[in-house]
Amino acid sequence: MRAGMITHASWKKSSFSGGGEGNDCVEVADLDTHIAVRDSKDPARTPLTFPTTAFAPFLQALKGTPAPGTHAF
Repeated sequence: MRAGMITHASWKKSSFSGGGEGNDCVEVADLDTHIAVRDSKDPARTPLTFPTTAFAPFLQALKGTPAPGTHAF
C-alpha cells in the first residue's frame, strides 16, 4: 500500500498517551483492507500498514502473548 493512499484517512489516537501533552503515542487508521499505524509526534512520516487479518496477531506479539493459532516472535 502506498503512503499517498492514506493521506485522507481518519486517524484515531491511542488512549495510552504518555505524560506531558500526551504526544507519546501512536495513531491508527482503518483502511478497509489494511490497518495503518503512525507516530503521533511525526505524522508526516510514512506509516506502517498491515493487512487487516495480520493486525491482531501483531498486537498480540507486542503484548508478548501469541494469538490463538500463531507463534510469538
